[in-house]
This record gives sequence, structure tokens and C-alpha cells, in this order.
Amino acid sequence: MSFYEALLSALQALNAHKQRAALTMLGIIIGVAAVIAMVAIGGGARQQVAAQIRSLGANLLIVLPGNITLTGVRLGSGASNTLTDLDAEAITREISSVQTSAPTLRPSVQIVAGSQNWATFAFGIDQGYFEAREWEVEIGRSFTAEEIQRGGQVVILGLTVVQNLFPGGEDPVGQTIRLRNVPMTVIGIMARKGQSALGTDQDDAVFVPLSTTRSRLTGTNRANSRQVGSIMVKVQEGEDLNAALEEVRQLLRQRHRLQPDQDDDFTIRNLSEIAATREASANTLAWLLAAVAAVSLIVGGIGIMNIMLVSVTERTREIGLRMAVGARPGDIMRQFLIEATVLAAIGGIIGVILGIGAAEAVSTKAGWPLLIDPLIVIGAVIFSGFVGIFFGWYPAWNASRLNPVEALRSA
Repeated sequence: MSFYEALLSALQALNAHKQRAALTMLGIIIGVAAVIAMVAIGGGARQQVAAQIRSLGANLLIVLPGNITLTGVRLGSGASNTLTDLDAEAITREISSVQTSAPTLRPSVQIVAGSQNWATFAFGIDQGYFEAREWEVEIGRSFTAEEIQRGGQVVILGLTVVQNLFPGGEDPVGQTIRLRNVPMTVIGIMARKGQSALGTDQDDAVFVPLSTTRSRLTGTNRANSRQVGSIMVKVQEGEDLNAALEEVRQLLRQRHRLQPDQDDDFTIRNLSEIAATREASANTLAWLLAAVAAVSLIVGGIGIMNIMLVSVTERTREIGLRMAVGARPGDIMRQFLIEATVLAAIGGIIGVILGIGAAEAVSTKAGWPLLIDPLIVIGAVIFSGFVGIFFGWYPAWNASRLNPVEALRSA
């Protein structure tokens, strides 16, 4: 029997029992659909996490004020401003692995532009902030060194602020807006950053020179004239982030004159740890889907084996007649193996279609990118065929070992 004849016979046998074939394929369909959905959703989730982390800035450490203890009560992180812009300057100057350090203040402000107003945060920054965040001014220009030093009344807007203050689409650059009743001239608009890994809208912000923020938005006195709310530390490419973090920690402890038995009065966050946590969550989801896919494929394979064993029993007379007219055991075995493989392959193709549909639905709902690798799709179909071969071998072997005389007699 040629391969074409065996394939035709397999298709005819499956067509004669459509409902049984469909139920047999169900396990394969679910398994392959789970594989495709797993790869597409997991890949999209990992890409989304990577994009969110990149939007914060690569190789970035964030230094925040620490906690203080007052009459035995620990007031928590940020209760006291223990950081200054001099700390930022020292970090850049004394740690060779650091590319730049950017001190920031972040007061909340109410912005007024004509008849529109909007509440957001004003980031008081210096020249290193945009470099640390890998963020560019898309329209207009950035701050000059003179504006940073003398406290120029200029502001750069994030896109979300632009959309709310200028809904008509007019160009804000060159216009005057008011932050806490302080007139500011808009000199630029930032490129879109989108949502951060922490879920905040990074475009909902305005940027003001640090000296202007102190003098016009928050007010200063001798006690807080150099204090900042945080310091962003950008580590040079290729340097060990954990080693740089420890160097920053030791330098700040020395500058703050902390004794060995005293706790840090600051906190350093490594954003790569956030990335690792989010990626671990995505990988856990991927492994869960993989387990579902594996169980479904095994169940589907066992279903194929059971149905093929029943098919051998039902077609004992047919097998006996084929052997009686010259069919060899290898021909019989090939025929049943082809039936099992075709059954699994068709289930695999249907599973691919359902898996892509499920992945598209999830990615649309979650707002994730959809990543479907053609090689994974082809591999899933091929693998489902191998499942058919693996679980169909035993029934095919049983069929090939039937004695033609006994087969005809038992029929």
C-alpha cells in the first residue's frame, strides 16, 4: 500500500466517524491552543515589562530619604529629607561607575493656562535628569545652564499636561502658564514616555529648574536650602549595578556621618529588581500555561490511543481481509499510524487557530503587544503530529500483529 493510499484510507476512516474523531481531537486542540496562547501572551507580557522598565531609564538607581525615629516612634520612609544636591554632586564626582546623578524635588501644583487648569506634579531638576531618564525634549528646547543656576521661570510640559491644558491643539511653546500663581514660560514639550512599571502616567508632569522650584514653588530657608526629594543615579553601561549601589550606600553613610550601629537614613532602590519581579510573575504565568498545555496534550494523546484501539477492534475483519489479499504487517501499521497522525495534526491546526484568537483577545484586553512566532506555530502542529505517532504506535503495532485467519474468524 502506497503512502497516498494509506492517507486516503485514513481520511475515509475518520470521515466515517466524525463525532468520535472530533471528541478525540479535543485534548490536542486544547493543548496546542494553550501552547500558542502561552507563548504569545507570555512574550507580550515580558516585552511590556521590558518597555516599562526602559521607560524609567536603564541602569538606574533611585535614592530616597530614609526613616527617622522620634521619641521611640519610627516615622517611616521619607519622613525626613536627609538628601541634598551636594550628595548628588558627590556621587557623580567620587564614584567612577556612575555616569550622572540627578537631584529632584516633586511638589504638587495646580497649573492654569487661560481658562483651563490641571493638577499634577512639578519636577524640579538639573541638567542630569533627562540624561539619567533617557528622555528627550521632542518640541522646543531643554533648560540652559544659566536657567538652571539663576532660577529661570521656564517650564517643560509632559504630553498629558499638554492635552489637558491645550485641548484645542494649539502650540503651547512660547505661551505663559501659571504654577501656584507663578508665571512660567513654556519652552518645550517632552517626548511620550507612557506608563511606568509602577502603573503611573509618566507624561502627567511638568519640569522646572531645581533652583526655581525651591525659590518659587516650595520656598526655602537655611534649614532646607539644599534638600531634595530624591536622587536618580545612572550607572554606566556594563557596570555592576549591585556594586554601584553598595558604593553609593557607603558614600552616603560617610557623608551623613552615620555610626556603624546606625541604620541608613536613606533608601536605595534598584529598578532592575522591579524588572526581575515583574518578569518572574510573567514567567510563572507562562509555566502555568505550559503545565496546562502538557496535561492537555497527554490527555489528548491517551484519547487518540484509546480510540485507535477501539478502531482496531472494530476493523478486525477489514485488517484480516487486507492481510489475506497480500497486505504486509508494515502496511497495516503504517495505515493506523497515519490515521493517528492525521487526527492529531488536524487537532493541532484547529488548536493553533483557537490559540491565536485567545492570545489576541487577552492582548487586546490587557493592552499588551501580541507576539506570535511562526516557528512556534509550525512547531506546535509538528509536535501534535508526533503526539499522534507516539500514542498511535501501540494500536498500530497491535493491528499489524493480528493473524489474518484469526481476524477473519473472529469477525
